[in-house]
Amino acid sequence: MKKISMIFISAVLALGASVLSANSQNLQIFSVENKNGAITAKTVEKAFGDVGVVVDVNNDMNSIFSKRYGSVHHKKYNLAIFTNDKLLKKLMSEYPSIGMITPLTMSIYVDAKDNINISTLSLHGMSRITKIPATNPDLIAYSKLVDAALHKALPNGKYLSVNHAPNTNEDLVTEFTTEFELEKGATYISAKNSFKKEFEGEISPVGFLVPKSYTLEHDAYDFFDTYSIIRFNAIYPVSKNHPDAGAYAPFSVVIYKKKDDDTVHIAYPSIDNWIDDLGIKEEATIKAVRETQEKIKNILTELTE
Repeated sequence: MKKISMIFISAVLALGASVLSANSQNLQIFSVENKNGAITAKTVEKAFGDVGVVVDVNNDMNSIFSKRYGSVHHKKYNLAIFTNDKLLKKLMSEYPSIGMITPLTMSIYVDAKDNINISTLSLHGMSRITKIPATNPDLIAYSKLVDAALHKALPNGKYLSVNHAPNTNEDLVTEFTTEFELEKGATYISAKNSFKKEFEGEISPVGFLVPKSYTLEHDAYDFFDTYSIIRFNAIYPVSKNHPDAGAYAPFSVVIYKKKDDDTVHIAYPSIDNWIDDLGIKEEATIKAVRETQEKIKNILTELTE
């Protein structure tokens, strides 16, 4: 009897560990068979909109990759960004870090078996980057809204098993602070706009693009902007073996200043965390990811000194 009890207890503990592991994954992949091709990136975009998730950019990456690199990795591959303004504004009240996942991102891709898949951040992944507690009701609501959008977009779909080994180092986020010295007649808004122009002027020559930027109004801030940023020389090699990387890319840089505080905060999720989070093993791909992190970090270091 004791032996049976021990076996039962061990099984329960193993099951618990399995559930814990599944719940602690930073990204999720929702998938359904799509041999007839009825579901497309455009129908996914509409389905998200139908439940209140606005898709602002939905790019056919295969078209871009074929022109730039002469080849593609997947039958279909789109990267899209999306937001929900109501929940975003509620979270901003207490957690400016929500800007680091504003907008949220997804990859929409068709695999060799004609399944269509959508990769997004999980609740755990959203919480991990922003340090907003996973028990926060507004963050939970945001996660549930994404879940509703996924089910609307891929009827009869299901979540795939994800077994990434997330990075636990302390450099999950890259952060900077600075102060804007206002010249006569200038405002914090004009200073921020000047910074934005200089920032975009620095990143463009080294291969970064800004598919979308957001200026968010909130009573607690003099300004709160986010920039959705992508570098093709990183996402192209990463997406070959890790198409679910769209949960992280494009990445977001947030810049904000609270009222009654002179400090300007700038932050983004560190790109080199993709290496462990996605299980990247290819040396050339690792090099491209690390280069991307260093380039954006160095630019922001110079601009904030």
